[in-house]
Amino acid sequence: MIDHPTPPTIGNDLDQHQILRIVQDFHLLRRQREDAYDELKRAYHITLTKLALAAEYKDGDTGTHIVRIGALSGLLARNMGMPADWSERIEQAAPMHDIGKIGIPDGILKKPDGLTVEERKVMETHPVIGAQILGNTNVPVLQMAAEIALGHHERWDGQGYPNRLKGDAIPQSARIVTAIDFFDALTMDRCYRKALPDDTAKEMLRRGRGSHFDPAVVDALVASLPQLTALRDAINRGEWVSHHLQSASSFVRAH
Repeated sequence: MIDHPTPPTIGNDLDQHQILRIVQDFHLLRRQREDAYDELKRAYHITLTKLALAAEYKDGDTGTHIVRIGALSGLLARNMGMPADWSERIEQAAPMHDIGKIGIPDGILKKPDGLTVEERKVMETHPVIGAQILGNTNVPVLQMAAEIALGHHERWDGQGYPNRLKGDAIPQSARIVTAIDFFDALTMDRCYRKALPDDTAKEMLRRGRGSHFDPAVVDALVASLPQLTALRDAINRGEWVSHHLQSASSFVRAH
């Protein structure tokens, strides 16, 4: 029996080395793409926040309100069992709920006393204006922002505006933001009144359960109130700055 020499392994070694380099290059490319995507998301979120701030400054607010609306809406959505990506999206979309106020004349928007019937009609066009600004896009966060802008003054009993939608016909995102916006607005200082105590605002929210607000949203908000107020107070103190919902959840767990 003749022994045959073992074939050289140089070619195999080179193949393995090339495969390893390809895998390493692939991972490097993936990390670079992920870093670029994260940077794009940050820039995108900053742009959306600036857009929302334009409306808030026109309305005389400092801008902290829109940060709270986004963070609190996202946290409430998670507590209601909404998917993580949906909850993150509402955190980014909710601050744009009043963007339509850009189209309202200052004489009406900043009027210190009550509005006339005609002025009220003009003011009530801001949801439609907001939806027009944000709509006609295939970007998911802007699609949600448009439905929130259009629906955040609708009421559970169908007595809201602009379309008198009722119950589940109102998008879930708008129902969440409506309740969060109501509670936050009551508990912040305004030019015409001081902030109301949390307990007073909670009772007013409960009184609107089933008429103004989705009962399930009210129940979840009341149950989540310790977390929500802790996060709100941290934002007011400047201790929480983030564009990602997980940061809000982490803050609540830590406090």
